[in-house]
Amino acid sequence: MSALIVIDVQNDFCPGGALAVHKGDEIVVGINAEMDKHDAVVLTQDWHPDGHSSFASQHAGKAPYDTVEMRYGTQVLWPDHCVIGSDGAQFHTALQTDRADMTIRKGFRRAIDSYSAFFENDHATPTGLEGYLRTRGISDLTLVGLATDFCVAYSAIDAAKLGFHVTVKLDLCKAIDLNGSLEIAKTQMADAGVTLL
Repeated sequence: MSALIVIDVQNDFCPGGALAVHKGDEIVVGINAEMDKHDAVVLTQDWHPDGHSSFASQHAGKAPYDTVEMRYGTQVLWPDHCVIGSDGAQFHTALQTDRADMTIRKGFRRAIDSYSAFFENDHATPTGLEGYLRTRGISDLTLVGLATDFCVAYSAIDAAKLGFHVTVKLDLCKAIDLNGSLEIAKTQMADAGVTLL
């Protein structure tokens, strides 16, 4: 059994959003078409409280894309984005959300960011997605969405480590590509056993 995991196709990650990924909206039609090829569809949604610790606005003298050390490691600081209940946190209006079996919200703990669909950035606090997929008997995952080099890559690598067969459809993803982060992420995914198409 297979599942399509659609990562963070939200207004703030699309053109005009607070953390817009270049041409991030152009993958939505292709993602919708991919949904019918799988037994299950799971959407993930970045879901941050006001004043989240990953926001540059919460760190004096820091700007978006600077880094700080958190108790769980190095954290990129972001513009305020995907704040709970905001329009920016909503799914892109063209995404066929009714097709989803489940939505996983992540990043709602103020003190820790969450890129992966499976774990917070401490790599220890689970989201519950693994258990859901196992109880559904799903072993094959295809990942698409935003952004290739952060939330998609972290999710794919974690899924592979958990023993799922993982494919990332690069044509249905878009990247931030921060200081070469796309090529680094692609190498890390391949090294983890993720199939890149």
